Parts: sequence; structure tokens; C-alpha cells
Amino acid sequence: MKDKMKWLVMLVAVFTLALVACGNDSQNSGEDTDTVSNDSNVTRDWDAIQESGVLKVATDGTYFPNSYHDSESNELTGFEVEIIREIADRLDLEVDFTEMGVDGMLTSLNSEEIDISSLGVDQDGENADKYNFTDPFKYSFGSMVVRESDNSGIESLEDLEGKKAAGAATTSYMKVARHFGAEEVIYDNSTNDQFLWDVANGRTDVVLNDYYGQVMATKNLPEIPVKVHDIFYNPSEGNFAIKKGNDELTNQVNQALADMREDGTLKDLSLEFYDGEDVTVKKDIDFEIVDIDEDE
Repeated sequence: MKDKMKWLVMLVAVFTLALVACGNDSQNSGEDTDTVSNDSNVTRDWDAIQESGVLKVATDGTYFPNSYHDSESNELTGFEVEIIREIADRLDLEVDFTEMGVDGMLTSLNSEEIDISSLGVDQDGENADKYNFTDPFKYSFGSMVVRESDNSGIESLEDLEGKKAAGAATTSYMKVARHFGAEEVIYDNSTNDQFLWDVANGRTDVVLNDYYGQVMATKNLPEIPVKVHDIFYNPSEGNFAIKKGNDELTNQVNQALADMREDGTLKDLSLEFYDGEDVTVKKDIDFEIVDIDEDE
């Protein structure tokens, strides 16, 4: 576990990825009308996958702890990666991972170059009805990182007005910041320590993102004087996306997930990759719901 946690510092920022749809735990819609699925044309269905003996899965390989390369072995691993491996094993299939960015995942999913996308589709986004979603395997919610000394002057979501919010432009988290009038400071392909140091040094004031990712980042960079605020909002679910109409594959994956939940496999994987946290159950927290759709 220590090796996994050290690797966090070297990875592309957790904060720039937001999918819950989490997985791995992501909320970046990454959706484009040019990549919307034609739901009536599925050729690589469950029968074809069984015949091939291979489940083709897209993952990004840079999002700790969901999908990343082990610092010693360089082997692809992570919470979502190991869930997929277990699902494939239970379905008597080999798994073939292809590492790619979000846009590539959607294009490849629609063209059936892959069977499952672990990132890229916001389940609540405008094009969500163009895809099948598996049952959730992760539950999370939004939080924010602020300066340890003064909470960056933020005691409520309304206090985001005028504050400098760091992150990727298209995430649902940045949409929350925008909703409350924050000044957007856009980062691309930045590391966790850069995000956190910029908050600590006052270049920015706040980073909004996934709670569990922020907890792990701040815990593993204790020298940076920032913290996760106790303001929580917009609960989310982590699911896998499948091409619309590939219903039997969706059913097979859902059955495997249900069995893994029942026999404790999902929980064990969560405890391993989320430093003892069980992300497979919902937290009993009074969340504030921010309707970012009304701003579209």
C-alpha cells in the first residue's frame, strides 16, 4: 500500500479527472455529439464476446487509485482495473486493456473497438441516454481543498464567489464553482502537488473535486498546508459504460458485480486501494445539491 500511495505524487492530478462514472469515480462528461452512440447497431454483443474469449476495456492508466501503473512493476492496476479483471475472470474471459484518453474511449466504445469504458460518460449528462450503464460499484460526493490556516475564506458554497477555483474546464466540479461565481483557473495535465501548493501559496484558493481523491492526495502530501473542507455536495456514483443496446453484456457485468458485492470482493478491493475506506457503500451525509444543469 505504501508503494501505491507514494505513486500518487507522480501521477497526473486526480483533480483534473472527474468521472465518476467512476469510477472509476469520474464526473467529466467528455461528451460530444459527434461521438454519440447509434444504439440500434450492436455487432459485438455478448455472444460475439464469448466467442472471442476476450473482454476489451478502455482505461486511462494515470488516475490513482482507480487506474495506474505500479511504481515498481509498472503493471497496470487500481480499483477499477482489478474490478474489471475479477469480472472477466467470473465470466470466463480474458481481459484486454487499452489505455487512452476520455475522448478516445467514447469514440472506441461507439465503434465497438472496446466493450467497456471505465471513464468518459457522465451518467447525468445530456447524452447519458446514449449509453448503457452498469450498476454502481462506487459512491462518492464533491468536496473542496482549501488553505489550512483560514479555509481560504470559504465557509459555504456561496463563499466561492470571487474565489480562484483550480481545475479542468469541463468537469462537473468546475461547473459547481462557476455556478457560485468563482474565478476559474484552468489547469491541464498538472500534478497533485502543483494543485495543492498553488492553493497553499494563494495563487488559487480552492480545488473542487471527488472527496476520496482529495482525502488521499492531502494525506499523502502532508507537508503542504491545505485540507479537505467539511462542505460536501452532489453525491455521485461510479459505473462502467457500455454501448447502448448491448444489454446482455450489461446484464452479465451487473450479475458479476452483484456477486462481488455479496461475497465481499468489492469491499476488499476498496479497502486495498482507498487506504481502508469502503467506497462501495453510500455515506450518511446531508449533501447540498447543486443543480448545474440549469446553467447550461
